[in-house]
Amino acid sequence: MIMQRNVLLAVTTAVLFILPLVYVVFWKRKHDAHWKALFLGALGFIVSARVLELLVHIVFLVSDNPISRAINGSTPLYVLYGITMAGVFEEVGRWVLFTVFRKKLDRREDAFMYGIGHGGIEVWIVTLPVLLTLLMVSVTGGEGLPAETVAAILPSIEAFGLGAAFCYIIERIFCMGIHISLTLMVFYGVRNQKKSYLLLAIVSHMILDILPALYQRGVVGLALTELWLGVCCILICFMANKLYKKL
Repeated sequence: MIMQRNVLLAVTTAVLFILPLVYVVFWKRKHDAHWKALFLGALGFIVSARVLELLVHIVFLVSDNPISRAINGSTPLYVLYGITMAGVFEEVGRWVLFTVFRKKLDRREDAFMYGIGHGGIEVWIVTLPVLLTLLMVSVTGGEGLPAETVAAILPSIEAFGLGAAFCYIIERIFCMGIHISLTLMVFYGVRNQKKSYLLLAIVSHMILDILPALYQRGVVGLALTELWLGVCCILICFMANKLYKKL
C-alpha cells in the first residue's frame, strides 16, 4: 500500500513537471513564438504573485494586527480579500509587462507563450514543492523533520490516492488554460488600448477563485471546486479564443 502510494506520488510529480514542457513544445512546433515571451511570463508570475502579493499577505494575513484578525476571522472577508489580491496583482502584472515590452511582445503567438510561462512556473514553484514534500516524507517517514511537521503532513499523504492524483493533474491543466486565456485577454486590451479588458481579466480571475478560496476555508469540497475550475476554464478559453482570432 505504501509502495503504491509512493509510486503514485512520484508519477504525479513527474507528470506535473513535464506538463509545462508539453505546452511549450506543442506551441513552438506550431508557431514561431519567441522564447523571451516564455521567460517574461515566468518572471511576471514570480514578481506579481510570489513577491509583491506575498508582501501584502504578510501585512494583512500573517502579521497580528486588527485587519489580519478581521480577515482571518471572517470567511466572507477572507474570500473577498483573497480573490481581489490574486486578480489585481496577476492581471495588472501582465498589463504592466505587456505595456513595457509592447514593441518586443506585439504578436498574439508571443502572448500565448507568455501565458505558458506564467502558468508553467506556477506549476513548478507552487505545486511541485508540495508534492515533493509529500513524496519525501512518505518515503523517509519524515526522518530529520520536526514531529509536528510530520504530523501535519501525514494526513495528506495517507489521503493521497488516484482521486487526489487526478485532481492535481486536471487542476493544473485547467489553470494552464486559464492563465493563457487571461494573458490573451490582457494582451488584447494593451494592443487595442482598451483598459476595459484589464478589468474583465481581473473580474474573471476573481470569479474563478471564489470556490478555491471557499475550499481553503473548508466550506466546499474538492470535487465541486475542480468542477467550478473546469467550467470557468471553458468559458474563459472561449472568450480568449474569440479575442485571439481578432488579433
